[in-house]
Amino acid sequence: MSVKTKKGVGPYLVLGGLIGMALIWLFPLYIAFINAFKPQTEFVKYGVLALPHHWDISKFGKFWGDVDFTKKLANSLQISLLVAIIAVTLSFLTAYAIGIGRVKGRTWILGFFMVAFTIPQEALIYPLYSMAKTLNLYDSIWSIIIIFGVMSTGFGTYLLSSVLTTFPDELLEAARIDGASPWRILRSIVLPLLRPTLFVLATMFFIFTWNEFLIPLVMLPSNNNQTVTLSMAITTGQYTSDPTARAAAALIGFMPSVIFFLIFQRTLMRGITLGAVK
Repeated sequence: MSVKTKKGVGPYLVLGGLIGMALIWLFPLYIAFINAFKPQTEFVKYGVLALPHHWDISKFGKFWGDVDFTKKLANSLQISLLVAIIAVTLSFLTAYAIGIGRVKGRTWILGFFMVAFTIPQEALIYPLYSMAKTLNLYDSIWSIIIIFGVMSTGFGTYLLSSVLTTFPDELLEAARIDGASPWRILRSIVLPLLRPTLFVLATMFFIFTWNEFLIPLVMLPSNNNQTVTLSMAITTGQYTSDPTARAAAALIGFMPSVIFFLIFQRTLMRGITLGAVK
């Protein structure tokens, strides 16, 4: 005789809550989508929530040409990719020294990194601006790459060191007995096992850097060096504002990061799962 287990309403409540949160998260995207294709006259007449009666795609082409979006897209891609590579490399090497190298004072070093990535950007604007001016890096995308590459290292080091401190000592000891140097252990043992976690971290850094606004706004005044997030400001003037053009700009602006996530979604999920298993 089979025994049926009563699951109760708990799982259904959790599922309903997740669906509700997903709808809340998707609602702004829905508003941006319908208003991006809506003529401004319809927006004024029917409001924000109404579906467009006539689908207008002219704002996309106009926005793309007005801000030279191809250049902005190339700048954002270059900055985000280089920041992800630099931050992951520095985080991995630093975390290896702390987690496996067992450097002295590693607890204090981790505490320093924890404090570093909790400092608000507003408190760092003037020192970063002054240093960029001194080093002739102001109005250069390399100032953003260096700043975010170093700033992201704090979070990356803290995350990776927590993983490496639980790395199997038996595996490392066997490699040392076989005569493997610290560099060989890092390259041939630690790196292959940690590669999925590093990819997850690189994806996070890429998306975070792509969405940054404040520091690029201060450091990149010229139109030729600005990023995708800064290009959206052209839709709002001192005395004029076009909400439909702003919606089109927002739709174009966040689509590359969404496409990036969808392309690497399977690898990203596998990396998170493998990291949890470790």
